[in-house]
Amino acid sequence: MKKLLILSTLVFGHFFAFSQVTGDEDKDMFNQAKGRDQKAIDEAVNTWYSASMKTHEQRIQWWRDAKFGMFIHWGVYSLPAGEWKGKKVGGYAEHLMRKEKISKKAYLEVAHQFNPVLFDADKWILDAKKAGMNYFIITAKHHDGFAMYDSKVSDFNIMAQTPFKRDPMAQLAAAAKKHGMKFGFYYSHAFDWEHPDAPGNDWEYKNPGGDLGLYGGVNWYVAHPELLPKAVKYVDEKAIPQIKELLSRYHPDILWFDTPQKLPLSENIRILKAIRETDPNVVVNGRLVRSAGANFGDYKNTADRPAEFYPVEGDWEAIPTTNESYGYSKYDNSHKTSGFFIQLLAKAAARNGNLLLNIGPKGDGTFDAKDSQILSRIEKWVAKNAESIYKTHKTTMPLQSWGVTAQSENRLYLHVFDWPKDGKLYVGGLKSKMDKAYFLTDVKKHTLITQALGDGDFYINVPKKAPDTANTVIVVALNGQLKADNLHYVSTNTAVTRLLAFDADLSNGFKFGDGKTDRFYVEGWEKKEQTVKWDFRTTFPQKFKIVIKYLAGNDAEGSYNFKIDQQKIKQNVLTGDKVISQNIGEIQLAKGIHHININPDTISKNELMKLLEVQLIPIN
Repeated sequence: MKKLLILSTLVFGHFFAFSQVTGDEDKDMFNQAKGRDQKAIDEAVNTWYSASMKTHEQRIQWWRDAKFGMFIHWGVYSLPAGEWKGKKVGGYAEHLMRKEKISKKAYLEVAHQFNPVLFDADKWILDAKKAGMNYFIITAKHHDGFAMYDSKVSDFNIMAQTPFKRDPMAQLAAAAKKHGMKFGFYYSHAFDWEHPDAPGNDWEYKNPGGDLGLYGGVNWYVAHPELLPKAVKYVDEKAIPQIKELLSRYHPDILWFDTPQKLPLSENIRILKAIRETDPNVVVNGRLVRSAGANFGDYKNTADRPAEFYPVEGDWEAIPTTNESYGYSKYDNSHKTSGFFIQLLAKAAARNGNLLLNIGPKGDGTFDAKDSQILSRIEKWVAKNAESIYKTHKTTMPLQSWGVTAQSENRLYLHVFDWPKDGKLYVGGLKSKMDKAYFLTDVKKHTLITQALGDGDFYINVPKKAPDTANTVIVVALNGQLKADNLHYVSTNTAVTRLLAFDADLSNGFKFGDGKTDRFYVEGWEKKEQTVKWDFRTTFPQKFKIVIKYLAGNDAEGSYNFKIDQQKIKQNVLTGDKVISQNIGEIQLAKGIHHININPDTISKNELMKLLEVQLIPIN
């Protein structure tokens, strides 16, 4: 009931900005929109939504256990693959229609050439399964409005408009069932660029919700309520009927939605109601109905393409992709390493989250060789280390310099990303007794020698060369329940200890960046009272070089005090377009507990800076 009250109270956050910048003449429109959504909220909370939450725990359990999933963006856009009329088109390849302002007629000409004869549903599912993925989600309809299945609702679909004449969604659903894979669909409910009544297409239909910001931009349904009947018509005639079609025909385990802000909250609620009436057991992600930090989904979605995870309570899922585009782009060769995703998977498991890794198959129905290579290397790691991911959960162990920890019953899993070159892996904060430590990949579980260093601290003797350079897992078998402190432990032999802003003690109104590369910062540093703090502990005295990393664009300027224990250093914020690495100095730290405190001295513009991390680099 507490969750329901929060939803009812917070749900109007998306009206706040509008109400602050409009005059008295617009209050009627604002009140009408607020009343419409309040009515939808009250009806949901008091009836069907409350009833649906009674089975939430049963519905979500398979998803919690799954940990790792495959996301597929595949459609007509996969054929041009980031190119239009001989020109390279950057950004998300699946947004080609919007970026190049392509008419429905011209887009159909591309569809008439879409013939993925090499598509193999069994291979796609098995490639995902071999890589350790336990659920599979594919774009049944993306923002282009083109259905990748045999839709009877609209002939803008793969069976009616392409020479392929097959239903790949039906084949994938059957293959998933055969191979024991949970299966589901991405459906773009709020964006539809082919439909004359849907938000998004402002180049052909002059509709709201597009790049031109027509009719008040993001708040078009507040500023121009006379346009709402068009969107309702689209939802009634296409979105809800197609979603019901997917549910009744393919019986998916999960539905995945996006961009809910393009429609008013009341329409998103109507769609969720239709889903719950059609199939009360299907899992629904957190991007269908959400506002002001609350959502009606079964779990929360964090940002796309993460490099680090900001703190999230409850069930959550992160959505990386192998390069920077979700749909296939022949020009996008910015693929991360397999090690990046292996570590990201471990970081998610260590924070009670799921990882939904996306690839964009090619227009011929095959996976790009670079994507297949990433999957193959993940497969090899998972085959040996699955125990350290699945059925594990967040521990009460403190953060460590070398990686992350996860737990399953009386076993700790140490995911070591940064290997100690001197052969000693220092672990801090474990108050429980140990039975033994061993490499997870060692089938004979040979005991690794450990040496206690004091209350809760010890080191493990390990080879000087890492058995796995991406992520070596060491199991610590406990004698009884886990007992630990929560003070960040800094190893003096780790090449770099990163104190992330996401893990800091924050005061007075900071906001989190989305976690993408170079965006895992805290922002909104607008007042001198706001401070960022870290407390940590070292086992040995050590001299460190200290580097602070941040962003400081045109809106940032000022100076700050960096204090570590009793040493205080004043620095001016350096400005620029890229991440700044500012050398604070070299500081000798004694054995024991230490405190870092960063607070503004002056703030000359809108904010001080966007802080990413503090790095502690041992000097030998």
